[in-house]
Amino acid sequence: MNIEDVFTLIKGDMERVNHLIQNSLYSEVVLINQISQYIINSGGKRLRPVLVLLSANAFAYNDSASSSKDEHDVTLAAVIEFIHTATLLHDDVVDESELRRGKDTANELWGNAASVLVGDFLYSRAFEMMVGVGSMKVMEILSHSTNTIAEGEVLQLLNCNDASTTEARYIEVIHYKTAKLFESASQLGAVVAHQDDATEQAMAKFGMHLGTAFQLIDDVLDYSASSEDMGKNVGDDLAEGKPTLPLIYAMAHGTEEQAKLIREAIEQGGLEQIEAITQAIETTGALDYTRNIARKEAEQAIAQLENIPDSKYKQAMITLAHFSVERSY
Repeated sequence: MNIEDVFTLIKGDMERVNHLIQNSLYSEVVLINQISQYIINSGGKRLRPVLVLLSANAFAYNDSASSSKDEHDVTLAAVIEFIHTATLLHDDVVDESELRRGKDTANELWGNAASVLVGDFLYSRAFEMMVGVGSMKVMEILSHSTNTIAEGEVLQLLNCNDASTTEARYIEVIHYKTAKLFESASQLGAVVAHQDDATEQAMAKFGMHLGTAFQLIDDVLDYSASSEDMGKNVGDDLAEGKPTLPLIYAMAHGTEEQAKLIREAIEQGGLEQIEAITQAIETTGALDYTRNIARKEAEQAIAQLENIPDSKYKQAMITLAHFSVERSY
């Protein structure tokens, strides 16, 4: 099975998710419609909604008598995408980003104020939708997730321009800011399919490890992929003074001159020394190191599926874990 097979497997479910997303975006405020439609339709893999659907289907949720009536997996997949999109709108304002997924960011087109407020709209709409599921467990998971993600944003802000950031501190940011929503997406599929606590936790850990691997490869691609492949500018993290794992490793294992160069770039931001820093990252093996950490995370994700019943959906989740570390975009 390859990644295209994964998307084909849940094509019908994803069509329902996309239909619900479009219907739920509507507002009588025209600017909200414009920005929401722009950001939601600007591309992206939608891996988090995919995780909800794969997890639910792995436990035969769509074969149950109630699924045809409620489609809670579809609702929660849309909710997860709304929450993710809201974080992107806020991230781009905080980072002063101009490009995402190969297109101008919403804040570049409409300004920071409008982007922040529409992000708030998407958050609140997501909570309206999750209330409709009628599950306190769902509310608990998603409310905790959004709070954790906000904490992750603040942790990342504290790490910005701080060249003393350790690998452990950086991994903590990934767990809070990125992996938490992957974790929730995987867990929610088990929740709506009424699985026991042990199974729920296994799915949550699968998502956490998968999300960590995914972010680490994003860090690798920031220094090894083209702007066209990534949909953003090469070296964006360095320009913003973010000490990601390749930089942290290169500082610790490079020459004194290389460490000084990277330290100054993190502290000051900017891309004036991007070529020399990229060379330092390559010569120290920082990209290979980060890839290896990502592979270990993907392996740990797959290990969580050991006691999950065999099915094409379980195989799809395994494929997704492999894709997270093998991708070039």
